[in-house]
Amino acid sequence: QVHLVESGGGLVQAGGSLRLSCAASGRTFSSTTMGWFRQAPGKEREFVAAINWNGMFTYYSDSVKGRFTISRDNAKNTVFLQMNSLKPEDTAVYYCAAEPRGNYRDTSSYDYWGQGTQVTVSS
Repeated sequence: QVHLVESGGGLVQAGGSLRLSCAASGRTFSSTTMGWFRQAPGKEREFVAAINWNGMFTYYSDSVKGRFTISRDNAKNTVFLQMNSLKPEDTAVYYCAAEPRGNYRDTSSYDYWGQGTQVTVSS
């Protein structure tokens, strides 16, 4: 059974940093794109970042570009999201997702999801 488990969320002041991890088990995702999404209360889940299978290509939403960095360690079957210069509007539950069947920015492309980790940024 495939599991994606996020960790690293928490409460941080504006301007601070957090590093999220997503560990996969049950199968390897070393040959597929991985993505991060987030969902704030009352809002739809939105794309944050994605990384191709070998880490050579990364993609970001305009709202996080220049502040967040996605990376992966295929030997550990883990993907990371380094979040710097956090803002209150970054507050959300962050989800990792694996193996998009289509557009990597589209939530409906993904069959595998983690349970999410809460990130709260105070002003």
